[in-house]
Amino acid sequence: MKVDLAGDCRTTAMGILPHRSLDRALQLALSLDIPFWPQLPKLNFYEDMYVQVSEHFPGILIDEEKKRIVFSVTGFYGGLEEYLERTDDPGYFRLSPKYSLVYDAFLKEELSKYYAVRGQSIGPVSYGLKITDENKRPIIYDDEVRAFIFEFISRKIDAQYRELVEHNPRAFVWIDEPGLELIFMAISGYSSERARDDYASFLEMLPGPKGVHLCANPDWSFLLGLDLNILSVDILAWGEIFTRYTGDIRTFLNRGGIIAWGITPTLDEEINGVSAIQLVEKLESLWEFLASRGIPKEQILSQAWLAPARCCLINPNETGVEKSFALLREISGILKDKYKL
Repeated sequence: MKVDLAGDCRTTAMGILPHRSLDRALQLALSLDIPFWPQLPKLNFYEDMYVQVSEHFPGILIDEEKKRIVFSVTGFYGGLEEYLERTDDPGYFRLSPKYSLVYDAFLKEELSKYYAVRGQSIGPVSYGLKITDENKRPIIYDDEVRAFIFEFISRKIDAQYRELVEHNPRAFVWIDEPGLELIFMAISGYSSERARDDYASFLEMLPGPKGVHLCANPDWSFLLGLDLNILSVDILAWGEIFTRYTGDIRTFLNRGGIIAWGITPTLDEEINGVSAIQLVEKLESLWEFLASRGIPKEQILSQAWLAPARCCLINPNETGVEKSFALLREISGILKDKYKL
């Protein structure tokens, strides 16, 4: 699916922020070219991305006191009747204020003035591997529950997308998949082959531009080969490995895909030890490597977004994360000026 999205070193970021001030977090998110509604798990457990997608999932119980998500197989089958009765109700899949303190406030902003806006949802693979049944078995291993996970999350994404696109025609919802790396390990009981088929069907159910973000290091050919429009990568950590998938990257870009190059560190000790110029040089060295193998630099730039390298929650210091965003905007400005973007 080809969509009307241009790169040109525009800025965006992951959804999770360490902030306890809603207003401060929202203003930070709105400081980027492609803003997002922030997730604030430091405020309460319902801001956790696994919890947020769990609203109305049959068989799920949120234990706020113990900060855990409990799944009951019996409860799952017992709750399917209500679910089936409500599937035509878009409000049933909407992110409610209880599960996000910022979402409605984000929608009240003047979002039409931005190039694009973004939402996010935990992905089905990560969700299914994280949530376990009464026997501590990941629910993705249950064939019937797994099929439901993909359908349910697609409906949640659809509801979020349709609400966002009313405020900005280039709205999209990307999928956070921190657990995707696990399916390439021998310990996983859910194979990458099975996941590829499931994910291809899942993406067909989604509206609008389709994007995946993860900070880990999976088999990149798996993701680059999917019908994705946007792929967000921790380039700071994995850039040298990622860019070795030259053929897959070329095919992805030729299909019109956008790569979000995660380049600014989010830990204080990393942020304080690096400059914008150094990070620009790192990016350009990776781009020159791809250019030397036949991918035009002009194409890379025209299909490049910039982002922090990793989830910002690992830095509990709000000011450190704000420095990362400032560094990101500085890098973007340098590249836009240099290449007249």
